[in-house]
Amino acid sequence: MLRTFELYNGPLNELDSSKKLINTLNAHSFNTLKKDNFFREALQASDMLLPDGISVVLAMRLLKGIKLRKIAGADLFHYEMKRLNNINGKCFFLGSTEHNLKLITERAKKEYPGLQVYSYSPPFKPTFNEEDSKAMIDAVNNVEPDVLFVGMTAPKQEKWSYQHFQYLKAGHICCIGAVFDFYAGTIKRAPEWMIYSGLEWLYRLLSEPRRMWKRYLIGNSLFVIEILKEKFISSKTDKVTIKKESTEIPSSSSVN
Repeated sequence: MLRTFELYNGPLNELDSSKKLINTLNAHSFNTLKKDNFFREALQASDMLLPDGISVVLAMRLLKGIKLRKIAGADLFHYEMKRLNNINGKCFFLGSTEHNLKLITERAKKEYPGLQVYSYSPPFKPTFNEEDSKAMIDAVNNVEPDVLFVGMTAPKQEKWSYQHFQYLKAGHICCIGAVFDFYAGTIKRAPEWMIYSGLEWLYRLLSEPRRMWKRYLIGNSLFVIEILKEKFISSKTDKVTIKKESTEIPSSSSVN
């Protein structure tokens, strides 16, 4: 199943400013989409799907022989913020708490003085009703930001953005989840040497073991099993099917 996803494998500075739905794919989201068809549909509809996690990078190398560069949601976020700062653009943060959004806004105004920052904190619910979604869409459309950052945890943020994509007046719509907490400073991100060594998952596990142990110990194990099944069992099935098809010789009939 993973090999059916088209993951972005270029530099972020090749992005144009046209409207795009940008999502990330990691082991946790892959495990989730196997049980959530709408989430899978949302990710497959992405204009750009970033390989966010060393596990996905290694899995795609095993399955398709493609060498990908890990591009995390945080990488996308910092790229967009610098880009918008240079053009005096507008960004909008949709999600998180009022407290976090205040911290984000204060930091962004110091680090990116040329950038206009807006935000909206939606109600904390498992799902949003029509009235909730209208209020969120109106808040965004009153600004018409160049970039809309959505941080409502996966898979809610991806499904909501996909479902309401056509109604949102924004350029890049980026679902970046935990980046809101990283930038607000309420959750500390791994040091750079761990990030570039592919060990960010270990840092998050050690930092929040009670919350993250299922995702990284059980979830990563399930991901590895699925990838091995896709590589060896699916490939073997495909070969058998091709062999059977090749032995079927169509009957010929003479003409005249």
